[in-house]
Formats: sequence, C-alpha cells, structure tokens
Amino acid sequence: VQLQASGGGLVQAGGSLRLSCAASGFTVSSYVMGWFRRAPGKDREFVAAINWTGPTGYADSVKGRFTISRDNAKNSVSLQMNSLKPEDTAIYYCARKSRGSYSESEYMYNYWGQGTQVTVSS
Repeated sequence: VQLQASGGGLVQAGGSLRLSCAASGFTVSSYVMGWFRRAPGKDREFVAAINWTGPTGYADSVKGRFTISRDNAKNSVSLQMNSLKPEDTAIYYCARKSRGSYSESEYMYNYWGQGTQVTVSS
C-alpha cells in the first residue's frame, strides 16, 4: 500500500490549490479516505473524508471552502482548496482508514502519505 500526495505550494490568501493523492496497492473506492493537516506547533487535525458513496465530512474550519473527491479511474483522491487563509498553512497528509465506516480520528487511519506543504501568505 502506498499513498503519494502532491499539489502543495505557496499561494496568496484568497487563492486556490488542488491536492492529489495517488494510491497503489489497493482500490480507493473500497475504503474511507481522508485528508489531515499539521500546522506548525500544532497537532495533526482532520480536514475531510470520503467513503464509497461520496464525501462524508469536513472540519468546520474548511466547510464551504474545501471539497474532497475521488477519481476511481485514476485510483486517487483530491482536495480542492478555495478561499485559502493563512491559517490553512500546514503539511497536508492523505490517509487510508482501516476497514469500516467513517471516522475523523487519525488513529483509525493506518496508511499515510508523505505529506505535501501548503503555505498561504497574507
């Protein structure tokens, strides 16, 4: 099982970025997939998750601005981030949950990508 995140970068406040997570060794449509982030000096936190039926949840801080999606043909998961704010600056990780239903707890996710840096300047 491997997860490869990409798409991070430096963007001004109000801008957009699209993160992608390419998966191998399993089928993303069979698992709950999530995005998490770790800001400097803070714990890793839940951002969004998607299961086999579609998007299942977003952190309150990103609702209305971020959209998680899945591309079954490419076996990948994406995170479209709009109206970015400086407080969105973090390393973003994609992750695969263990078998079972939706969860926002990082401890329920057992495979992680390497992370991609997102920096939002004011």
